[in-house]
Amino acid sequence: MDLSSPLWYISYILVLVGLAGFGSHRLAIVFLYLKHNRKRPQPKEMFTELPLVTIQLPVFNEMHVVDRLLDSVAALDYPQDKMQIQLLDDSTDSTVEICRAGIERLKAKGFDAEHIHRTDRTGFKAGALENGTKFAKGEYLFILDADFVPNPDVLMRTIHFFTDDNIGMIQTRWGHLNRTYNVLTRIQAMFLDGHLELEQTARNRSGRFFTFNGTGGIWRKSCIADAGGWEHDTLTEDMDLSYRAQLKGWRFIFLNDVETPAELPVDMDGFKSQQHRWTKGSIQVCKKVLPAIWKSKVPLFIKMEATAHLTSNFAYLLLIILCFLIYPNQHQPDFGAYTKWIVNVPIFFFASVSVIVFYITAQRALRPGTWWKELPYLPLLLALGIGMSINNAKAVIEALFNHETAFVRTPKYGIGETAQRKADWKKSSYKAIKTLTPFVEFLFGSFFLFVVVDAVLGQRYVSAVLLLPFPVGFFYTSFASFARMLPSPSARSAPEVVTRKDP
Repeated sequence: MDLSSPLWYISYILVLVGLAGFGSHRLAIVFLYLKHNRKRPQPKEMFTELPLVTIQLPVFNEMHVVDRLLDSVAALDYPQDKMQIQLLDDSTDSTVEICRAGIERLKAKGFDAEHIHRTDRTGFKAGALENGTKFAKGEYLFILDADFVPNPDVLMRTIHFFTDDNIGMIQTRWGHLNRTYNVLTRIQAMFLDGHLELEQTARNRSGRFFTFNGTGGIWRKSCIADAGGWEHDTLTEDMDLSYRAQLKGWRFIFLNDVETPAELPVDMDGFKSQQHRWTKGSIQVCKKVLPAIWKSKVPLFIKMEATAHLTSNFAYLLLIILCFLIYPNQHQPDFGAYTKWIVNVPIFFFASVSVIVFYITAQRALRPGTWWKELPYLPLLLALGIGMSINNAKAVIEALFNHETAFVRTPKYGIGETAQRKADWKKSSYKAIKTLTPFVEFLFGSFFLFVVVDAVLGQRYVSAVLLLPFPVGFFYTSFASFARMLPSPSARSAPEVVTRKDP
């Protein structure tokens, strides 16, 4: 292709307009957060008698964390006779026996606890929740994934919001059990802090739709039924149900001051599989519910925000296209003296500045006295976001074309802030994923290394600095995955692959 042709100009402008839109939306979230974050929700009143709560614990081959999960649930500061515990177990390994023994321990302590084991994994997590809800005694369903460790007071701090009959779901903010375990977990924590502290708070308190995060939240059972129940046709059943429920008129509440800690993936393969699933699922939900949102009678500003939210992962496709449009400057159209400003500054601003503002705001809110300690990780956050574009763009394309893929679960190892259980991690039976993605990332990294070196040799230092996150990001994600593929006596672990068919 002749890069001096109108096609290059048109493509470049369209990509920048798209990235500008997503970058502007990120800054709009910051504005909404700063404007509305002091509007802390309060319960309409307090229950005179605490209601029965069914605690649903969907697990699948979680041998390292089931006991920790059950112990934390047993320690909840809520009347024992007002709790029903459902361990929704779809496991196919020794986790089944661990679950059975754990439930027997709870029963011996007087808990109303049940081990519901499925051998037919129809619907996967959504199917397990759907099946468990049939036997739920409580009107309120507290859902916890296997890697979560709820604080004892979580139910007492959330249940009273349901005294308002219009409230369908309460979401708590995720914390991080192993935030400082390694560089990857630190960066993941920053990513999630931005989503949970800024996005969820801003959307909820400004009157826009926001979504259940899949765990760490409580649903009103009648809300789930009214919205059509758990459905299995997307990989993010939580997001799907959230939009359907809110379109029915149910209100949700996000409590950013109530933290429910969880374990972050400690290796690149686990992180990639999680991000692939979330990205693909969000596009599936976009295709499914966006037409209904625009046909509904909700205000235009809610429709606009929902559209920006559901389409945000298309930014990964734009970033990949941008990668093909970025060539050494001698091959780019000559805009005269303003070339480097027209070509490089927009990339830097929309791919970097808006991100930096977004995540600094989140860290200042959550760690007011120590937020500055997170600043050294911001360049790595930018690089990782770029490096993940191959993995996530692949997920977007798969969702668009209804491509069937294997279901890859994210392994949990019971790892805390230190090297606790590191031996278990290395000896785990989880097998490595076979994929070409790391090789593609390596090729992209090599190309952008050439671009940066070419810029340095040509004394185009501004271009070199602005483009440096590209090779760093692609090499980081590729080499981290290659390291997991190497054979080792300790049988290094990675996510387990279970065949599934996406709808």
